[in-house]
Amino acid sequence: MLFDKNLGMKEVNENLDIEKLTFEEAMQELETIVSSLENGSIELEESIKQYTRGIKLKKHCEEKLKEANAKIEEITIDKQGNIKKKIFDRKK
Repeated sequence: MLFDKNLGMKEVNENLDIEKLTFEEAMQELETIVSSLENGSIELEESIKQYTRGIKLKKHCEEKLKEANAKIEEITIDKQGNIKKKIFDRKK
């Protein structure tokens, strides 16, 4: 089991837990957290914990999107019928 003296055992485990989530799972949990924070149905201390986890989930989702974007390739066929792949650049 990992232990980071700056974070503590519980927080390290929570971070590993988030890292294992798919993008969709993380987004679903993030949406649930946002909903519970918006309707004020939880106590202040729990709100703070949920907000902190939400920030970590948001970061995880951003990383997953960044990874997916890097994997997307644009496939083109040149005049000779050869297939070419290049990294998709959505800025074009």
